[in-house]
Amino acid sequence: MQGAANDRTIGARPTRILVVDDDRLVLATVVAGLRQAGFEVLEADNGDDAILLARNHRPRLAILDMRMQGKSGMDVARYLASHTSTGFMFLSAFGDPAIVDETARLGALGYLVKPIDIRQVVPAVNAALAKLDAMPAAAARPAPAAGGVVGREEAIAVGILMERLRLDQARALQALREQARSEGVSIELLATRMVEAANRLNSIARGRPPDPTS
Repeated sequence: MQGAANDRTIGARPTRILVVDDDRLVLATVVAGLRQAGFEVLEADNGDDAILLARNHRPRLAILDMRMQGKSGMDVARYLASHTSTGFMFLSAFGDPAIVDETARLGALGYLVKPIDIRQVVPAVNAALAKLDAMPAAAARPAPAAGGVVGREEAIAVGILMERLRLDQARALQALREQARSEGVSIELLATRMVEAANRLNSIARGRPPDPTS
């Protein structure tokens, strides 16, 4: 993986990434993977320290755990969006619709699904950095590009595929599109069906009676 980051430099300095997670094992795993790939990595296990590091060191990209004690990843993202040029992406299990909507409004560049597969981290980070490189320096965070995930249901469906099939975001979106074509339905309709099915399964799991043999 070392060679993958050779083109991710600013001048002669490796690209600086901030990783924030209050799970020390997840934090150590992501940090180790990025450092092995040649990135300069800052790390924090809480939102307050993350904001301080972002303010003082101006990382190019931040990877933020959504749910932390104290300031959440969403809180840190709001600060970054309002006060810095640092791009951000999220670490999370597939979340509820309100969270998906909020990440889209904030301009998140992607997300990684827990449990973390370190093989997906560097490609996801490089994809996020490529999006940042394509943005004019003074431009506001853009709306999702044509052909990207724009609707709430589509975003949740992509998250489901990422979690269940262990795919990165781009491959999950491609799989969703291909399945929609094979079924002869729109992506929106397929995504809605997937989300409804997942919600039904979750409801069954929550309401399942205890196993009498346990």
